[in-house]
Amino acid sequence: MPSPRLTPARRRAALFAAFFVTGLSMATWVTRTPDIRDATGASTGQMGLIIAGLSAGSMVGIALGGPLVARRGARFVVLTGMVGIVAGSVGVAIGAALGSGVIVALGLAAFGYGMGSGEIGQNVEGVDVEQAMGRSVVPSLHGCYSLGIFVGALLGLGANALGVPVLLHLLGVAAITAAAAIWLLTNLESDTGKETAGPTAELTSPFPRTSVWREPRTIAIAIVILGMALAEGSANDWLPLIVVDGFALSATVGALLYAGFGGAMAIGRFSGGFLLDRFGRTPVLLSSAVLAAVGIAVVSFAPHAVIGAVGVLLWGLGASL
Repeated sequence: MPSPRLTPARRRAALFAAFFVTGLSMATWVTRTPDIRDATGASTGQMGLIIAGLSAGSMVGIALGGPLVARRGARFVVLTGMVGIVAGSVGVAIGAALGSGVIVALGLAAFGYGMGSGEIGQNVEGVDVEQAMGRSVVPSLHGCYSLGIFVGALLGLGANALGVPVLLHLLGVAAITAAAAIWLLTNLESDTGKETAGPTAELTSPFPRTSVWREPRTIAIAIVILGMALAEGSANDWLPLIVVDGFALSATVGALLYAGFGGAMAIGRFSGGFLLDRFGRTPVLLSSAVLAAVGIAVVSFAPHAVIGAVGVLLWGLGASL
């Protein structure tokens, strides 16, 4: 039974905080990638291998997140995800301080696991709160993640401009995330999404053997998710480096353009409920995909940074929904 003191509004506020600090942590890593690349002495190819740690950890987290929610509840997965993000941020900070690409990659793997699994728990909680409140909640939750990206990118801009060491910057944000995790412990239900043993037990497998995987719609949705995950993930992994290496600008400007990306995503997501209700999911999805593709193309082929900045905004708006 839900706790009487944990009202849907209170749970929603907790989820706002969870999504926000997740975005804040992501932006902190992203805006310092040029400095981390320089600290480790990595080439572009080597940096790709380091960043692959983030993707590998995310895939593991996504695969295990659903079964863990079913067995332990969404709050457990959210909190362990936060632990992964904090531990990963600390690992990246130490790796940068030591100039070790291997330690940075391992830190990113823990970070990616925390994000991949934690966001599954956050979304399960979000859907439950949405049902309890009887109105759209999930788009605004994702808007809080993008708002965290925006704020984190502005903080990264300031850190780059002031020459704040990567170690201090990442450890500071890790402390904020840890504090948020402690607060979440008492503001989320303990058993949301938890399943009891019985006929539905096969759902605890990350790849259940049911007819849903033979549905053309499922395959279509999977392709859409892959494409849009690549659209957002590419910006998270490479946008500041594109600005520094592609347009020969400073890491501070790279952080500024990444802030624009996060701000554009926040605008798209906070307006998402209205757009989805007004125009429907399919038109919004198609329009978003086209907008993201145009934005990525503009950034890829822009002759100078001003046009590239316009592409960044289109990229963010398109990837937002």
